[in-house]
Amino acid sequence: MPDATDKERGAAFMSAMTTEHVVMQTVIGVTITESGQRASIYMVALSSSLVAMGFVAQSPQAFVPFVATVLPAIFVLGVFTIMRMVDIAAENLLAHIGIARIRAYYRTINGEAAEYFAADRGRWPEQAASEPSMRAGPFIGYLTTIATMIAAINAMVAAAGVALLTHHVLELAVVPALLAGIALAAIFLLLFYRYQRYRTTGLLGDAHPSKSSSS
Repeated sequence: MPDATDKERGAAFMSAMTTEHVVMQTVIGVTITESGQRASIYMVALSSSLVAMGFVAQSPQAFVPFVATVLPAIFVLGVFTIMRMVDIAAENLLAHIGIARIRAYYRTINGEAAEYFAADRGRWPEQAASEPSMRAGPFIGYLTTIATMIAAINAMVAAAGVALLTHHVLELAVVPALLAGIALAAIFLLLFYRYQRYRTTGLLGDAHPSKSSSS
């Protein structure tokens, strides 16, 4: 028979587990909210800059300095935004993995708990071999994240800035200027894609159901 101290420790441990479960669930909600807010901040800054460019375009003397100042700032803001959004996605994945580990412990309490918290009735990473967004393949999964959407728009900003500046400053023809912008956008998207995979592939691998259920 367990003594009173063991019962108190068991109760305290269970309380800590349920508290951690609530915390992880809160983290998931917070990360989703923050990701949307950061995307909105970037889009508002970009749309405001484009409206301002429309007014400045009426003055050729002011247009080039304005573009050379504003578009790089928007691009840097976009880089910071997508880097943070990738971090947010990683935090979200860690919270899901943490919940899966807690549920794995719940299943050991008794037979009724094992049935109620069965792995096949939970969410990823217990229920499926791959994270839901990756079921169409890693390429589609990484291509459809919020961070990738912002990165694609930011790549267009970089392409437009390079095209405009090379055309007006270096006096390149329109086609070569556009090609230079497209090339830069492609390189940026490729680098971002590789960075995003680098930051999350390890987490997805560590979250395999066989590992989480045995924790």
